[in-house]
Amino acid sequence: MSKVLNKSFYTKDLHVLAKALLGKLLVHTLEDGQRISGHIVELEAYAQKDDPASHSFNGKTDRNALMFESPGNLYVYLIYGMYHCCNVVSGPKGLGDAILIRALQPHEGIDIMQENRHIKTATSQAALRNLSNGPGKLSQALSITKEENGLDLCTSNVQIENSNALGDFSISCSRRIGISKGKNLKWRYFIQNNSWVSKAPKGIISFEQP
Repeated sequence: MSKVLNKSFYTKDLHVLAKALLGKLLVHTLEDGQRISGHIVELEAYAQKDDPASHSFNGKTDRNALMFESPGNLYVYLIYGMYHCCNVVSGPKGLGDAILIRALQPHEGIDIMQENRHIKTATSQAALRNLSNGPGKLSQALSITKEENGLDLCTSNVQIENSNALGDFSISCSRRIGISKGKNLKWRYFIQNNSWVSKAPKGIISFEQP
């Protein structure tokens, strides 16, 4: 039985999907068959409606067009001219919602991640965390660039698989990071007490079970 999440999984409500993706395994299978992967431990939801921080807030453009396409597609964009960010399009088609993957707990291909991130050794906990505890870092670690923009997460070489490897966990939510609009929306979801979460949250946190 395939572990790859199917299309129907991505048709959930934006926030339901965001929480459901926590703990799942993001996998990039390279041309030589090697797998680089990590468990999703932190993400942020962005909606077309009532969310001025979202790329899709002002409607469909050439840049954000993929946010309005089929759920379960990968939306990759460049920030600061150098960092790529991975997003999962949520459904239904035409809605313009997506979820930014902010941090991963490394699983497979850690040696490749080290090479991609130009980190010589990752034997300490701090070095391991630095491989993928941020949106730009995880994209670099998993060799995800604009070339992967628009890939179908169900059928391409970048997929998300079901996984229970992290065991039982609680979900925390807080305000999103690094935005100037929509700052009061508590749309950042992450696994409570996970070492790979990118940044300690400020303010009140809500705790939920997955």
